[in-house]
Amino acid sequence: MATALAQGFLAQGLASQESVLAGEPYAAAAEDFARRTGCRTTKDNSEVIAGAEVVFLAVKPQQVPDVLAGLRGRWRAEQLVISIAAGVRLATLADLIGQGPRLVRVMPNTPCLVGKSASAYALGETASPADAELVARLLGAVGRAWQVPESQLDAVTGLSGSGPAFVYVMIEALSDGGVRMGLPRELATALAAQTVLGGAEMVLETGEHPGVLKDQVTSPGGTTIAGLAALESGGLRAALISAVEAATRRSQELGRSA
Repeated sequence: MATALAQGFLAQGLASQESVLAGEPYAAAAEDFARRTGCRTTKDNSEVIAGAEVVFLAVKPQQVPDVLAGLRGRWRAEQLVISIAAGVRLATLADLIGQGPRLVRVMPNTPCLVGKSASAYALGETASPADAELVARLLGAVGRAWQVPESQLDAVTGLSGSGPAFVYVMIEALSDGGVRMGLPRELATALAAQTVLGGAEMVLETGEHPGVLKDQVTSPGGTTIAGLAALESGGLRAALISAVEAATRRSQELGRSA
């Protein structure tokens, strides 16, 4: 995720290769980041924050306490820390970091790799309107972003944070259906992916409710209503709702354990 964000910032001219420094203790990951971004890396996180104005905390939730413990007392008041650690609350971050920087909590998703991320962010108590504007610009470089109350971020994690995996399963299943009915795999997958992309764009561009757009495709006694009946009988709608709920609850659990 850190690599994808950096690539987006560089592509949109929001950062230069010289201005980005990544802290990465593992040689293979550091080499991959440097190769894909052209930016510098270091094994020493304190070196990263020594000269940074904006710091992205891009580690797994379970790693947050250990990473921040080694940096306590090194932060500066003028810094902005943007955390993308799922479930880790602003209050927890403030306790671990101590006095100093302003905080923002963000949940992006992996389509930032192709500039199509769906992100949401919540501001810490001392974050300013200028911080909100900066975060919106940074996240806007890799997709779309919405400011929300922190209380909604676990649900964001369950929906858009985990959602790409749910969509990939749907694309795979649609492709399997095409193959079952005689289409070559490559064509079936391309048709499925483009169909999902087109449907998503229709929702975003028209502003219509998905149910309205669904009805526009569904003629009386036609092929689509037959397929929709099969989806309802298979419980697709309930399964997706349950998936978002399960992922949201797991985000809440991760926050409590951090």
